[in-house]
Order: sequence, then structure tokens, then C-alpha cells
Amino acid sequence: MTRSRAALYSAAGLAGIILIWWVAALTVLSEARIPSPAGVVGALARDGFDFYWQHFSVTIQEAAIGFFWGNLAAILLASVVLVLPWTERLVTQIAVISYCIPIVAVAPVLYIVIGAPSPGEPSGTAVALAVLAVFFTTVVGTLLGLKSADPASLDVVTVYGGSRLTQLRKVRLIAALPAMLNALQIAAPAALLGAILGEYVGGVREGVGLALIIAQQNLDVERAWAIGLMCAVVAGGAYAVFGLIGRVAAPWSKGASV
Repeated sequence: MTRSRAALYSAAGLAGIILIWWVAALTVLSEARIPSPAGVVGALARDGFDFYWQHFSVTIQEAAIGFFWGNLAAILLASVVLVLPWTERLVTQIAVISYCIPIVAVAPVLYIVIGAPSPGEPSGTAVALAVLAVFFTTVVGTLLGLKSADPASLDVVTVYGGSRLTQLRKVRLIAALPAMLNALQIAAPAALLGAILGEYVGGVREGVGLALIIAQQNLDVERAWAIGLMCAVVAGGAYAVFGLIGRVAAPWSKGASV
């Protein structure tokens, strides 16, 4: 009953936002080139599934590659901290630096270093920015989760002659699972954003970033909004998928019972 009520409230909130958007587009914002919801839906129907699949399939591939490698590096480094505690300062500094680097500023530099992709291949710049977009979140989430392990369970492993690595495998990774999944849930939309920003620097023949640039150059406001809406749908879908995985894989966590 609680989940049904929450879903009802969410639907009502979304309907309210659309209604406010529609009224504002027809009244106070009519001269601001903001399309109505009907205009955006019309642009979606006019462009068709093939147009969006052509561009989103490329960007999703780039985001997925960056998501995998960025999170893998983050989880491995966070695990190293538990085995070699003296590396914590170094790892956290690397994570903070990756977070503080302005992605928009570093994108042209990465493009010069990596270069334009070959035909049919994902953009290396987009993948690299997706890696940067997810790294900090997953490092912090994984470290917090690994450190939340029950001290009594860790003591049992120690008493039976287990090393820090055994503690990591037997206790800490299980305890960290909810926090890691929460971090991945946040990182999934961030990876998509990083990939789109990577496409903005150029060198791509397909992708959401390129589609947005063309819509902007042609002053096709309705298409630009339609692409933005589809980005929100894809990012929200990725967020929801990892939320569902968290409920299934870690049902004992507090977040899974809400």
C-alpha cells in the first residue's frame, strides 16, 4: 500500500509539473522560445524511433564502457585501501582531484590526446569523461561501505588466522554491498552525462551530443527539448534499474525496505 501511494504521489507530481510547463509555455514564457509539451511530443513523433536509436545507442555504449571501467577502478582502489591502509590518503586524493577537475575544461585536452574515433567506434573522449564522472562517487561509497563492516565479524576472522584480504572477501564486501549499489545508482546517470559532454568536443559522426549541437545550430528548439527529455528518460531508467538491483541483491539494507 505504501509503495502504491508513493507511485500515485509521483505520478501526480509529474502531471503537475507538465501542467505548469504547458501553461507557462502558452502564457508568461510564450516569447522565450520554450515549446509546449505537445510540441515536444510532436518532435518525438516526427523524428521517429530510428533517429533516437541511431544517436542514443552510440552514447549509451560510450557511457556503459566508461561506467564499467570507472567503477571497476574505483572499487579496486577502495579495496586496496582496506588491505593496505597507508594508501587511503593517496586514493582519496586521487578521487577528490578527479571530482574537482572541470569536465567541460578537460574535454578538449582529452580530445587532443586521444583523438577522433575511427568510423563505427565509440569516442575515446566520451568514454574518458564517463570514467571521470563516476569515479569519485563509487570510491567514496565503496570506502564508506567497506568501513561499515561489523567489528565483531572482523574479529572472528582475525581469531581464526584470517588476513586483511580474508576480512575483505568474507566480511567487508558483503557489508559494503548496499553502499556500493547506491553509489552505482548515482553513477549511472553521471556516466551518461559524461559521455554526452565528451561528444560535444567534436570528432563524432553519431551521438546525443552531436544531435544536440545540430538542433542548436538549426534553432530547432522542439527537437532539442525532445532530445533532452529522452536523456532524462534514459538516465532515470538507469537509476531505476540499479535501484531495483539494490532491492534484490541487498534486501537487508535499509534502503531496500523503503
